[in-house]
Amino acid sequence: MSANDRPVLLRNGLVLTMDDSHTILPGADVLVAGDRIVEVGPGLQAPGDALEIDATGGIVMPGMIDTHRHMWQTAMRGYGADWTLTQYFVWYYLESGKFFRPEDIHAGNLLSAIEAVDAGVTTSVDWSHGLQTSDHADAAVDALESVPGRFVLAYGNIQRGPWEWSTSDAFHDFYRRRIDGGKLAGFQLAFDVTGDPAFPEKAAFEVARELGVSVTTHAGVWGATNDEGIRLMYENGFMAPGTVYVHAATLGADSYHRIAATGGSVSVSTESEQSAGQGYPPTFRLRDHGIPVSLSMDTSVWWSGDLFTAMRTTLSADRVREHLEAHGRQETVTHHKLRAEHVVDWATRGGARALGMDSQVGALTPGRKADVVLIKNDASPAMSPILNPYGHVVYQAQRGDVHTVLVGGRVVKHEGRLLGVDLAAARSKVAATVDHLRGTLGEEAWQRGMNPDIPETSVLENPYQYTDYDAGSAQWKH
Repeated sequence: MSANDRPVLLRNGLVLTMDDSHTILPGADVLVAGDRIVEVGPGLQAPGDALEIDATGGIVMPGMIDTHRHMWQTAMRGYGADWTLTQYFVWYYLESGKFFRPEDIHAGNLLSAIEAVDAGVTTSVDWSHGLQTSDHADAAVDALESVPGRFVLAYGNIQRGPWEWSTSDAFHDFYRRRIDGGKLAGFQLAFDVTGDPAFPEKAAFEVARELGVSVTTHAGVWGATNDEGIRLMYENGFMAPGTVYVHAATLGADSYHRIAATGGSVSVSTESEQSAGQGYPPTFRLRDHGIPVSLSMDTSVWWSGDLFTAMRTTLSADRVREHLEAHGRQETVTHHKLRAEHVVDWATRGGARALGMDSQVGALTPGRKADVVLIKNDASPAMSPILNPYGHVVYQAQRGDVHTVLVGGRVVKHEGRLLGVDLAAARSKVAATVDHLRGTLGEEAWQRGMNPDIPETSVLENPYQYTDYDAGSAQWKH
């Protein structure tokens, strides 16, 4: 079942096509041959050698797309559940993040990639800012290539300035060896813009332009990145249609106008923003400015690793804001502006558009690559009845209801079980990483790291320790 040598027919499902008209087809079939969707509709004729999958009572939808996940941190799943963003910076930027070896990057990526596919996320952006050396980068790619999903490597290094690592011979050698003509679905440069008027990040933007790849950047993050970074990008001509602005939660109107005018998009990580403190999840502002949205989970060191949670929390956060603002005006919201249908779009087509892959994935239409998810769980009382399919995906379904997943026509999960992956081996590798870190840090420091003290350091004014630039921010507080 894991090979691409048989057509696949998903039979009699409620199909959310996510096409331009958001067509819903009850009791319909999806026929896949090779790596493509051949036909969508009721009563399709199955080729004689087809694998037929009964989708009765389930929802068939496009594979979901996560546009920002620090996959290397998955080995630390849940460790930072009570962290603030400042504590995250301290642990990963200043202290323990430096101890991650290439094999630790590999372990985190491997488990994260498997987890993504298991949850129906068929395309993931590995926002990989733990690549201290090219050996770390090789390890990251090795892990991604070993899992039957679709992955985009966003190359970064939080220990050095982007103007340094992006211009190094080691980086360019890595790009030639592993990316140019490689197996990954895409490649981005991942770095942040501090607002330093000298704009040292210009060199990294120039590398991205030279390679013809997009930039993904944490923008509008309280106490870290702000409108000055957006202004510098804009005035130097580096805001491009493929640029993905992550969070973008604390920007001013001018910055949002610039993102909209230059065709950028925003990756919203609602669980992250509402807990760590980057700013209030900005979908209400993005909608006002007509900025395209995709969804992401950020990192499992804190939060969930599935886009069901992303859709649910994003829709709820937007509605909370809408109600509170209306109450402040002594008004009542009678109809929600943001609907379940919209966040399902963001989790599928939105991600495809952000990554420049909209003609390939994100919808169930003939000719697109066959990244397909069947949500079906006959053993769950929450999977019946299905009355509002978008609402059901957002508020009722969960990762345990992902019955079947196809990536490029290949069945990688069926009847709730992963195919073609060695989960036990991945768990063993992650256990070795945890043992390494506990042994390196010592048990006392390991336990303290779950709620680390904030050292007397300039991280309070400048979390990016690879530069001496101080924005003079008064936003960082103990």
